[in-house]
Amino acid sequence: MTMTSERLQLKITLANIEPKIWRQVVVKDSLTFRQLHSVIQRAMGWEDYHLHEFKVGDIRVGTRIKEDMFGFGDSDMVSESTAQLHQLLIGKRKFRYWYDFGDDWWHDIAIEKHLPDAADAPPAELLAGENACPPEDCGGPWGYVDMLEALKDPDHPEHDSYSEWAGLFDPKEFDLEAARSDVQKAVRTRRAKVK
Repeated sequence: MTMTSERLQLKITLANIEPKIWRQVVVKDSLTFRQLHSVIQRAMGWEDYHLHEFKVGDIRVGTRIKEDMFGFGDSDMVSESTAQLHQLLIGKRKFRYWYDFGDDWWHDIAIEKHLPDAADAPPAELLAGENACPPEDCGGPWGYVDMLEALKDPDHPEHDSYSEWAGLFDPKEFDLEAARSDVQKAVRTRRAKVK
């Protein structure tokens, strides 16, 4: 039995943040979770500095580690390099992506639509989004709120240090066209050479 490939329209929303920081992408369901990780990183504006994993129901998908220094391994983790979206998302309406295990950036991912595939469709494309991605290493959702409060208030005791560290950060700024271009580069496809 041959499966018909399709494209998935996904809405990726950063959890525990108001106003919402979200991106809407369309991806081929033949992508691996590793490729989807790259799409999310570029769509959101992360810099891929930290560990990550996906949670699809009770299944963990990520980088498999044979054994850490304490003798524990990730034998129950599905490899993101080989698992394709269509293999694990059958019948699912949502799943999660966890980035930076220290700052705990959880992303809620809703499968909004199943679209027919087309030979000329790009592997991934960004359709829309709102608000800037928080800076890396700002302390997760709660540290981000503290940072924004300090940046807004020149009398805040940490205003100067946050201003120096974050620069002219605008939480509402999102460059859709730049992010679209980055997402297109996230998944490389090999085209057959024309003879």
